[in-house]
Amino acid sequence: MAKHRGKDEEEKQHQTSWKDFIYDRRSGEFMGRTASGWALIILFYLVFYGFLAGMFTLTMWVMLQTLDDYTPRYQDRVANPGLVIRPKTMDILFNRSEPLNYGPYVEQLESFLHQYDDMEQKNEQCVAGQFFEQDTHPQKKACQFSRSVLGPCSGLLDPNFGYPQGEPCVLVKMNRVIGLKPRGDPHINCTAKNEGSLQMQYYPIEGKFDRMYFPYYGKKAQETYVQPLVAVKLLLTKENYNTELTVECKIEGTNLRNDDDRDKFQGRVTFKLTVTE
Repeated sequence: MAKHRGKDEEEKQHQTSWKDFIYDRRSGEFMGRTASGWALIILFYLVFYGFLAGMFTLTMWVMLQTLDDYTPRYQDRVANPGLVIRPKTMDILFNRSEPLNYGPYVEQLESFLHQYDDMEQKNEQCVAGQFFEQDTHPQKKACQFSRSVLGPCSGLLDPNFGYPQGEPCVLVKMNRVIGLKPRGDPHINCTAKNEGSLQMQYYPIEGKFDRMYFPYYGKKAQETYVQPLVAVKLLLTKENYNTELTVECKIEGTNLRNDDDRDKFQGRVTFKLTVTE
């Protein structure tokens, strides 16, 4: 009995000590601090974290004052543009006899080229072969790129872009780089890495990116700018059907790099094409 009484008394003392810690009626303390103590520590942390927030805000404001709304402060890592293709896939696979099979590629191309319609563009008719420099103008104009220059790959004459004939069109474009003025005559050249020959046609002629679309001044300064395109029409024959073809397109005829092993998209792009029937 004495043992049980001892245990009961210890439990009561333990409960009493916890109750006193949470709220001590004798001293008026809540969790070990009086009301004035809690008020002081809350005030301290409010001032401390308010000071940190103010320092962070001031630092961000000072940093933002050093930025230009039109030109990135540092762009040395993107001096050489990459290449991308449309349809937006690195593996083009379709049966040329089934419209539902190649339909998604056709829809992608048509949707992408909609911005190049003459009715959509309000851009300038520029002088070919010359850089369109506007350094002294705050609001920049842009040169018109009509999809009609893409010939049979424009979707105007052939709304299926050659896919039912097994001669699909692929659009190649350069990524935008502010201030880029490539030397020489940049153009696209594509080669098939597989054995055997694969004929190709380029639109515009010789697959050139005309100088009048350079330099680019940024999305804010040049809101209506559209990137120039090169269409590559792949003229497959029956020998090429049911075979996976690897095609590599590079930008050549200029000082832009296309041979960096660390970046497979810098100045080049590689995709796979398989056409069945």
